[in-house]
Amino acid sequence: MLFMPAVLIYTLAKCPYCADAKRLLNSYGVDFDEIDVTSDEQMRAWLKMATGFKTLPQTFIDSRAIGGYQDLVELDNSGSLARMLHRQRIVPK
Repeated sequence: MLFMPAVLIYTLAKCPYCADAKRLLNSYGVDFDEIDVTSDEQMRAWLKMATGFKTLPQTFIDSRAIGGYQDLVELDNSGSLARMLHRQRIVPK
């Protein structure tokens, strides 16, 4: 069985949206794994197939594709990101 960390973010080097997404996750004290796919076209192709988006970053929480930075911001603004992280016991209440 494939193990996926609770929070996983695929990023590009020198990507401001990737940096912003990581900063947002860090604001919750989330430990996340980061995979830089700058030089990995095969992984980027897989991400596009798996998520339907070719943009980065792409964030997964508990193996579920969440989306990019704007998606994280929308979840954060609605309070859904905090609830999702608490429900999965990724961050304490």
